[in-house]
Amino acid sequence: MSNDKKESKDELEEFMAHLRDEAHGDARAMLAELHPAEIAHAIESLPNVERDTVWQWLAADVRGAVLSHLHDDVRASLIREMGLPQIIAATEGLDTDDIADILQSLSDQDSREILESMDRQNRERVEQVLSYPDDAAGGLMNTDAITVRPDVSLDVVLRYLRLRGELPESTDKLFVVDRDDGYLGVLRMAQIVTLQPATTVAEAMASDFDAINVAMPETDIANYFARQDILSAPVTDDHNRLLGRITIDDIVDVIREQGSQSLTSMAGLREEEDLFSPVWVSTRRRAMWLGANLLTAFAASAVISMFDATIEKIVVLAVLMPIVASMGGIAGSQTLTLVIRGMAMGQVSTANSRRIMRKEVAVGLLNGLLWATVVTGVVIFWFKDYGIGVIIAVALVINLVVAALAGVTIPLMLKRMGSDPALGGSVLLTTVTDVIGFLVFLGLATVFLL
Repeated sequence: MSNDKKESKDELEEFMAHLRDEAHGDARAMLAELHPAEIAHAIESLPNVERDTVWQWLAADVRGAVLSHLHDDVRASLIREMGLPQIIAATEGLDTDDIADILQSLSDQDSREILESMDRQNRERVEQVLSYPDDAAGGLMNTDAITVRPDVSLDVVLRYLRLRGELPESTDKLFVVDRDDGYLGVLRMAQIVTLQPATTVAEAMASDFDAINVAMPETDIANYFARQDILSAPVTDDHNRLLGRITIDDIVDVIREQGSQSLTSMAGLREEEDLFSPVWVSTRRRAMWLGANLLTAFAASAVISMFDATIEKIVVLAVLMPIVASMGGIAGSQTLTLVIRGMAMGQVSTANSRRIMRKEVAVGLLNGLLWATVVTGVVIFWFKDYGIGVIIAVALVINLVVAALAGVTIPLMLKRMGSDPALGGSVLLTTVTDVIGFLVFLGLATVFLL
């Protein structure tokens, strides 16, 4: 952990300690020194009573910046306690995309009133962002892109920037457009200050810098930023007209949300769920997921019940059968996780899915043979039964191969159906590995041992 991260963590822990000790004076003094993102993190880590106390301490201009860093559920809960004048004050000075995120937490009527309170130019910019899905380039972009024409000199551009007095954050390049705002290329800030003043923008610009289409999904945008190693990129419509720009801070948020969503989706939770949401709300959200898992458990139990006579005669099977299902579940989860990660990064497609499947099946087969040998030795040593040792070995190999196949095919199938692979994949995988594991192990025991 770097020194800056350690110091930031120590500050937050000290702030939380002041709150616990009701040393509100010290807590408020520390709060004034924290970055809005750190304040948001602290608020999300607090129970509702302390959260409300801290929120009341914040000035209106700070509240807006903090709201832009909060997860949806927490942001919505705080906004519900604010009056409309307070919300209007909090949104003043925020970036267009941040204002759009806050408005999406409000009722239609409140959103309209806040939009009407803005000047015409800002209102049109926010309405433009709101017209696009929030998980696409249009919902992520900011409309504060600085544009220049190709026929002017760098000296004119530099004078123009000085007249502006202040540049938008993360401005590393300007965007070159024609008279109809058609995108032509980018002019990097380094070019402006290093080339001769008489050089024209057309001579200095990079015309091969691809723009992002306004409908591009945020996952593809994050991958594009990672591949190109850039700080900002232009956003254009289907007619190549410049609409705005996306900056690296927006992409960092996307990557963080995607990582969190992948983790929570596998447990059936929403990425933005509040850690301190009401008990009833959390219970209701998780109940459906538990119900889905209950169905898979009943499916596995139904398979086991088909062989109850076998288990009654050979009781040791009941001791050993969880091993087969568990090993298959772990192996399948490893493959499933790698494939979902590859899909998120754009590395898995129909073009290479067969090769991935062959590789994972080979890994499953080799791991199956390895651990089947180990388990067979343990079973023979433990129960002095060579027949059961061989049967569990065969069942392990088959289940690990099936788990590898399922780990590749399930997320691809769910994506083709338009579902989230991370959300439904683990349930289906568990069903497959449990059912196949029990069916093969108990079926072989019934055929060869009775």
